[in-house]
Amino acid sequence: MIDFIDVHKSYVVDGRQVPALNGVSLRIEAGEVFGIIGHSGAGKSTLVRLINLLERPGRGSVLVDGRDMAALSSAELRAQRQQIGMIFQHFNLLSSKTVADNVAFPLRLAGRMTSREIDERVALLLDRVGLADQAGKYPAQLSGGQKQRVGIARALATRPKILLCDEATSALDPQTTQSVLQLLADIQREFRLTIVVITHEMDVVRRIADRVAVLDAGKVVEMGPVADVFLHPRHVTTQRFVQEAEHVDDADQYDAFSHVRGTLVRLTFRGEQTFDPILGEVARQTGVNFSILSGRIDRIKDTPYGQLIIALNDGAPREALSRFVDAGLTVEILRE
Repeated sequence: MIDFIDVHKSYVVDGRQVPALNGVSLRIEAGEVFGIIGHSGAGKSTLVRLINLLERPGRGSVLVDGRDMAALSSAELRAQRQQIGMIFQHFNLLSSKTVADNVAFPLRLAGRMTSREIDERVALLLDRVGLADQAGKYPAQLSGGQKQRVGIARALATRPKILLCDEATSALDPQTTQSVLQLLADIQREFRLTIVVITHEMDVVRRIADRVAVLDAGKVVEMGPVADVFLHPRHVTTQRFVQEAEHVDDADQYDAFSHVRGTLVRLTFRGEQTFDPILGEVARQTGVNFSILSGRIDRIKDTPYGQLIIALNDGAPREALSRFVDAGLTVEILRE
């Protein structure tokens, strides 16, 4: 659905060129939720604005549904943009218009529907995002979560194929963030949209995305399925994001285990094996004793996972490690 091919983008600041993107290449498949994560200044907002050509690439190409956005005429670009909805961090609602009028605004601009058809479409969308009873209110009368739901309804008004979410939950509290992410996940399944999520929060990516690209200084430093990137981050930037999301510091953690004897191992469980009694079975089979030093069990989108750091003692630790591998676990030896 979206292809970035060796894309470069710079801005002129104080008379000099400052690069925002430096040779970005990535592909976003139709119907997937793709996360783009990076710290402030990494280039992620520039990247998402290139998709609907709010910014033009300096070099390289951005293809949307097979069409080079920079090569389109003005009329073609307007038509293509109607296939791309956008949700903003600070909602960008029109304060002087009601909720219903905000959702209707892109439909009136498009000029292809009658007033009755627009009213019917707006009513349907507001009902879908749980705001059917708020149609006559103004943005100032709504909570942050309600404002973002209006933004989602407005973004869906023209029946887009693509939904761009630029830090869509950053201005919301944790509970509201979860409800908005669940709404986006439900909408993606219902309408089979391609959703691009820009964020600096790994937990947002973990909750909703299928794949993720990590940006650092305008470059993609890591990319892949969320489960792989989240559970086994390779680049130092990704590792920091995961540690922030999990509120852990691996270096401090390992120092805290320096007095623990035995083989130190990190085990990763994915899918239904997360709930299997594998540790107990292997301990009985090999005679090892184990201590659980730290762990986490949660979900990555719809997939359960678990990750434990354990110390193995006595018995046959090597055989135990082989049995863990045979059971489908990912085994990382941290210290022997």
